[in-house]
Amino acid sequence: MESLSQIQKKHLKKLGHNLDPVVRLGNAGYTEAVLKEINIALDHHELIKVKIPAEREQRKEIAAQICEETGAFLINSIGHIILIFKRNHGDPKIELPKAKK
Repeated sequence: MESLSQIQKKHLKKLGHNLDPVVRLGNAGYTEAVLKEINIALDHHELIKVKIPAEREQRKEIAAQICEETGAFLINSIGHIILIFKRNHGDPKIELPKAKK
């Protein structure tokens, strides 16, 4: 999957609304251990929230770095929380609506 349609993003945003963050960056910030936990959570859930307690610009940079390093899509960002999605092709958990062409 190279990209998500607006319909798919909207669907994922709706599904993620009631989720709690499964990964939280601590005092050490964005580390290899955090990246490993995010990858594990994405493999298991596909759609997760990550809490990034940092200033706005730093949050944007960390969110972009997380998406680049995991291959996940940034679905939403509100305050200190980002919602990201990565399809688990071996064991898909979330059924996405068909993308309109």
